[in-house]
Amino acid sequence: MTTHPLPTPEHAKGMARALRADLAADGHAVTHSRALELVAHAHGLPDWNALAAAPPTPPAPRPAGGVGTAVPVLRVLDVATAYGFYRDVLGCRVDWEHRFDAGLPLYAQVSRDDLRLHLSEHPGDGASGAVLWVPVDDVAALAARVRERTGGRQRPGVDLDAPGGPTAEVLDPFGNRLRFCRPTS
Repeated sequence: MTTHPLPTPEHAKGMARALRADLAADGHAVTHSRALELVAHAHGLPDWNALAAAPPTPPAPRPAGGVGTAVPVLRVLDVATAYGFYRDVLGCRVDWEHRFDAGLPLYAQVSRDDLRLHLSEHPGDGASGAVLWVPVDDVAALAARVRERTGGRQRPGVDLDAPGGPTAEVLDPFGNRLRFCRPTS
């Protein structure tokens, strides 16, 4: 039995590349094949061969005319700076990257738990200054992580009286505001 929906083999390979990069950043070198095995294990399978052979889990059906989950596209001006913030500060992983050709703008997806964001270097994709409302379980812990990971350059406080529940606002390097909120009933 799997613990997560099964990715396609290409998506799983992207997850393995991101895992290797994250582990390397923490001083733990693993081979690509070991990272593939770890991705398979994370999905409840015994090894990479089982994951590669398994059919991906289809998305849950929606009612006719149903609407899916929105994925915001945020304009970023530099991928290294974007990854430094979204991966290293917020703890997102890079799920996949796309360029039409070497040297052309990047379009990528980062995610953490239920949060999915598309980051785009393409000039026509959005403008700086977007505002995202992101539900979190522990606003104070997220604010503390941001303070720690930015060396105190960002010091988001927690507004206990914000509409919707306690909220901490964090700015990305491109002027986008992420409002992390612990929703109240």
